[in-house]
Amino acid sequence: MRVVMIAPPGAGKDTQGGLVAAHFGIPRVVIGDVLRGHVARRTDLGRAIRAHLDRGELVPDEIVLRLAREALIDTRRLGGGIVIDGVPRTVAQAQAGYEQARELGMAADVALHLEADDRELTRRLLARAEREHRSDDTEPVIRRRLELYHEVTHPIVEWYRKRRILISVDAMRPIPEVGRDVLAALEAA
Repeated sequence: MRVVMIAPPGAGKDTQGGLVAAHFGIPRVVIGDVLRGHVARRTDLGRAIRAHLDRGELVPDEIVLRLAREALIDTRRLGGGIVIDGVPRTVAQAQAGYEQARELGMAADVALHLEADDRELTRRLLARAEREHRSDDTEPVIRRRLELYHEVTHPIVEWYRKRRILISVDAMRPIPEVGRDVLAALEAA
């Protein structure tokens, strides 16, 4: 099973993506963690990425798609299943990523969309900022990230719906309820 996670920041992609990966015994790749790893190691790529993250901007497509391709190649050797989170973030990334994945025989079977409202997302992200001391979780950056999600990322939901691989789940409920619905929907897919 190959699952693409789609959700606004703070909707539970980490939690639910981890659940899906564990349940199906497949690797999980979080592009945001890969990006932050480059930042932490202060690679040339990491310095470029940090400037975008600190402003709450999306990292350029060519960087994200290169990292996603590397992840697909690595997981293909492990059997081909994957839960990928953090890409695509734009319709252009979705289209280019689909072509790239199709060429590798790794196109997504399911696009899992977690739905939540901005007020709850902001509350969750501010709480995370206190716990994890993340530089990309300040209130102005959160507002900007949510604006970007609505303007740029959310339109991919319709793109996946047209491809007939979209599953949407209400992520405003307690984590165990969301997880049960996610797994039930994926088992039925």
